[in-house]
Amino acid sequence: MFTGLIEEVGTVVELTRGAGLRLCIRARSVLEDLKPGDSIAVSGPCLTVEEASADRFWAALLPETAERTTLGRLRRGDRVNLERPLQIGDRIGGHLVAGHVDGQATVSSVSDRAETRLVRLECPAVLERYLADRGSVALDGVSLTVVEPRGRQFAVALVRATLAATTLGDLRPGGRVNMEADLLAKHIERLMEARGGGPGSEQLASWLTESEA
Repeated sequence: MFTGLIEEVGTVVELTRGAGLRLCIRARSVLEDLKPGDSIAVSGPCLTVEEASADRFWAALLPETAERTTLGRLRRGDRVNLERPLQIGDRIGGHLVAGHVDGQATVSSVSDRAETRLVRLECPAVLERYLADRGSVALDGVSLTVVEPRGRQFAVALVRATLAATTLGDLRPGGRVNMEADLLAKHIERLMEARGGGPGSEQLASWLTESEA
C-alpha cells in the first residue's frame, strides 16, 4: 500500500526485453533500506525488487503489466516516479494507493495558471464512473485531486512542488499516464453490487464528493 507521495525520481539505466521486461533504475534515497523481495511503486505499478546495490535496483514486469501500463514503453534515460510502501505509523499525506493500475489516461491539454499547471485528461470509459469532483486519483503513482470531471474528461492541478518532485512536469498533449482509480470508490461500488445494485455512478460520485469535503 502506498500514499501517492513520490519520494524520488529515478532514471532507467538498463532494459532487458523478453517475455516481459526487466528494468534497472538508478536511484538514491529509496535505496536506503531497499532489499530483494521488497515492493516499490514505479510510476504507479507496484513492482518487486529483484536486486539492489548502492545506486540502483532491478525489477521485472510480467507481460501483462508491460502491456497494461506505460512501463512497457520505457526507454533508457526515461525518468520514473518512485515510492516505497507505507509503513504502519506513517502519516498519509495523499490517499491510499494500491499500486494496481486500472488503465491509461491520455493528456488532452496542458496550461499554466498563476501558481499551478492545469492538466486535462481523458480516461478509458470503464473508469469514468470513479471520477468525482474533488475526489482522489493516482496518475503515474502521484496522489492528485480530480477537478472538473465531465464524462471521461477530467483535470488535475499541479502545484510547483509536485512539478519539481515528480515526472508530471514532463506531460504534454497526447502523452499517456498510468491511472489508478480511488480505492475507496472501487470498494464501495463492489459492496453496492453485492447488495443488489444500489445507487448508480452519479449517486456514488456524490457520496465520494461529500466525504472529501
